[in-house]
Amino acid sequence: MSTMKPRHRISRAAIDLIERFEGYRRKSAQLPNGGWTIGHGHTLTAREGAEVSESDAEALLLYDLIAVAHAVNEHVFAPLTQNQFDALVAFAFNIGVENFQRSSVLRRLNEGQLLQAACAMELWRKADFDGERIVVDALVRRRSVEKTLFLTPPGGFVPAPTPILPPNVDMDSQGVVPRQVPTALTVPLDGQHTFIERDEVLPAPVEPDEDEASPALSAAEAVTSRLSTIFAEPEPAEASGAEAPDALVLTPPEEGFSREALNRVAPATPAPANETEPSLFDPPLTVANDLVEAPAEPEPEPATEPETEMPVEAEPGAVVETAAADAPSPTPVQARAKPSLLAPAILAVAGIGIFSGGVLSGVNNLNTLAWIAGVIGIGLFAVAVYQLLDRLGQVEPDDAFEDEIDDEIGAEDDDRDQ
Repeated sequence: MSTMKPRHRISRAAIDLIERFEGYRRKSAQLPNGGWTIGHGHTLTAREGAEVSESDAEALLLYDLIAVAHAVNEHVFAPLTQNQFDALVAFAFNIGVENFQRSSVLRRLNEGQLLQAACAMELWRKADFDGERIVVDALVRRRSVEKTLFLTPPGGFVPAPTPILPPNVDMDSQGVVPRQVPTALTVPLDGQHTFIERDEVLPAPVEPDEDEASPALSAAEAVTSRLSTIFAEPEPAEASGAEAPDALVLTPPEEGFSREALNRVAPATPAPANETEPSLFDPPLTVANDLVEAPAEPEPEPATEPETEMPVEAEPGAVVETAAADAPSPTPVQARAKPSLLAPAILAVAGIGIFSGGVLSGVNNLNTLAWIAGVIGIGLFAVAVYQLLDRLGQVEPDDAFEDEIDDEIGAEDDDRDQ
């Protein structure tokens, strides 16, 4: 034999809650839709020119709550406590019985998810005002009180000492927080007509200034300026006035270059007027670059004394040496190996992975170590970009340059044999 579901009755807690938020209107007032209201939101028997006392207004409220309590008893199949029933009656009276029947609150109740049903009550916080749908602060407070009453146990609140249960933020409950700022509205309870006043007029949105740079553009310009400062080309040192124009500075030859290649130094030529300044990505100036770009000189005629060679004038800072006839055959110029981009790419991928994992973990758990990992990921990515730019700026001699050096060395050997 199955037992019938118990039917709950309204207690004083529900009546006090509704009276507190509905207010008391002694004289009837006309609604915008043409109807009338009086007492604690009573509309069924209200008419023009009617007056009611506080006790009669409460009697009218109890009469209106009969249908609401019946709807809650009929449509909620989950077992309820008295506090839960009172909260649902106050909630259904405010939003209407029809809205309550198709709301997610009732669906969660019948699924047995009482906590989710209490949180879903707070979503009914908007109202239409002046042609727009806004979040009303009075409705936010009303939903909070109804939720508190719904979650209050029959025996009172359960203690939760702060030293024993220190609270932490729950990032999963962001949907309960309204995206709009609640608007303060005032409903006067006297007069022949009902109307709503906005306590604070929200300022109109400010149009962005077209001349003002956006934050993203300002940040990009700052990064560009910083990179230009870091990778700026060094300015050439000015020559001293006391030093002769044709003075030479002898420096040890670089490893891997032959004597004959170092002797072939292009004469000093004035720079063209339309020459552009070197950019950030120009290759660094080296001896190999000077040899590649220098124009080919005509072969000198053999002198009367073949065992000696005349020195060639060169620019300041170049190295000039003479080669003897019995000097060993020079070795070809060793081309510099092409820089590898694998290490910067791996470093950039690792930095992005550490940054993504750290930020996602930090957003969900607010973990300090996760945020530190995100900063480390940014640093790794920045180092990878710096290494990539540095390696792309290195000189990569091509095969044509090596062939030219080999031909010149072979020609000098033939002359020496003759």
